Amino acid sequence: MRFSPTKLSGVSLVDLERHEDERGFFARSWCQSEFEQRGLNPRLVQCNVSFNRKRGTLRGMHYQVAPHAEAKLVRCTRGAIYDVAVDLRPDSPTYRQWVGVELTAENGRALYIAEGFAHGFQTLADDSEVFYQMSEFFHPEYARGVRWDDPAFKIAWPENERCLSARDLAYPDYAC
Repeated sequence: MRFSPTKLSGVSLVDLERHEDERGFFARSWCQSEFEQRGLNPRLVQCNVSFNRKRGTLRGMHYQVAPHAEAKLVRCTRGAIYDVAVDLRPDSPTYRQWVGVELTAENGRALYIAEGFAHGFQTLADDSEVFYQMSEFFHPEYARGVRWDDPAFKIAWPENERCLSARDLAYPDYAC
């Protein structure tokens, strides 16, 4: 795996190192010791899949608060998504800044998102599937969200007709 930091400390791109031959390729997509060596949370307790029928489906921006804050490793296994992380750590020099990357089944790229970030994505293709590896179990009472179009973050989403859940549309403005 190749790890590339983003402009937000705590968010890294994780690319596969493909070993190819006439049959196809083999690549490691997870290694606890490689994550530990880079100071990334290696704890994995839950994996989730999100299937999205329509291009323009937007899910987010979600996170869990302490004591159940979670790190995520997000990979698109079918189709394509625009994946976004927003820094919600008040003491961080990049507080309220965001980073967005395209994850596709073809590029095999993943995004590691540390605790303290909100996460969401917009599908770029019909029938897109997203695979999450989580460092914490889901605790609904600690689940939170911020609005996808909150002016506090000014996220530049891809232009598209969007489909969002009522819950994601109802988040109030972010209170700093």
